[in-house]
Amino acid sequence: MTFELVCEIEPPTAPDLKHVRHQIGTLSTIAHSFLIPDNHIGRATVSSVAVAHEVQAMGGRGIACLNSRDRNLLGFRRDLLTAAAYGVESFLFVYGDKPTSGNRTSDLTVRSMIEEARAFSPGFRVGAAAALRPLPAWKRSADFLFSQVSYSVEAQLRWRESQPVDVPVYAGVMVLASENHARRLAAAIPDIDIPEDLVRRVSLDRMAGVAAACEQVLAIRDSGAFAGVHLVPVSRYRDVEARLATAL
Repeated sequence: MTFELVCEIEPPTAPDLKHVRHQIGTLSTIAHSFLIPDNHIGRATVSSVAVAHEVQAMGGRGIACLNSRDRNLLGFRRDLLTAAAYGVESFLFVYGDKPTSGNRTSDLTVRSMIEEARAFSPGFRVGAAAALRPLPAWKRSADFLFSQVSYSVEAQLRWRESQPVDVPVYAGVMVLASENHARRLAAAIPDIDIPEDLVRRVSLDRMAGVAAACEQVLAIRDSGAFAGVHLVPVSRYRDVEARLATAL
């Protein structure tokens, strides 16, 4: 079975797709598919469905992330109609990061989004995010799972062994770009455990986070425990591509 690398790209916060196209072009040498976040970290971005369509227009495979935070049922059905019109068939449904301003607007849940998407089209592939905790029964029925970002291969392997499922599971790996990035992550995601040694190394060497993430990707691949990795290169996508292009 092919080990798949799903690369997350930074979606545009302005009506310009140039940076998106550059990320796709650069990462296409290592990526099997691309995940496009939805209103990334609580900021308005270009529609993930539209960017997934752009990925496909460039010859790649796009996975549109949709969060339950920012839409009601009618808005979600609009997104499904738009995706069907664009030929986008793969989705990751998530709860959504805390908005930077305002309140959550939706009574949708990830579970209800999966049910709605399947009722809309049996051809859609729908996935869900999974924390490194016991999986609820309904998540086991997703077509694929993206596990929470972790900086410990051992923790990822322990979780995977304790949660047997028959669908592809992709381990979350994120490049640590800086010491400030580490502090922001720790504040935003209470469950995440970032080793102080890694934070120290990144504070001294801007490439240390790239090296650690690439080593983690290869260790997960060699373990055989996951179908692939969901890699978040943040702004270091050029450096990540340069390291992994000859290693994968």
